[in-house]
Amino acid sequence: MSDGFQFTNETIQASRLAKAFSHPVRLYILKQLSQEKCCYSSDLSTILPVAKSTLSQHLKELKDAGLIHGQTEAPKIKYCLNREVWNLARSFFQDVFQLS
Repeated sequence: MSDGFQFTNETIQASRLAKAFSHPVRLYILKQLSQEKCCYSSDLSTILPVAKSTLSQHLKELKDAGLIHGQTEAPKIKYCLNREVWNLARSFFQDVFQLS
């Protein structure tokens, strides 16, 4: 990088979101959550052909990007889309892929 160049906060956040979208399991989770109000990790583990620990890592990646949030309802965790960040992601990617 040249001296003085800095990425904008928006570009850095868009990069984090792109990483979160970069795996088919995470895309499936996001699709499920966009169609339902919320769901439990145990429900996802019965649908997806991945180990619970792997599912947990994918959920963590989505949480770290801010796309979802989890609420503990012992012994389960309920996951929902973070609609604010979801809409922000849609806006970012519409701008990136907009044809001129």
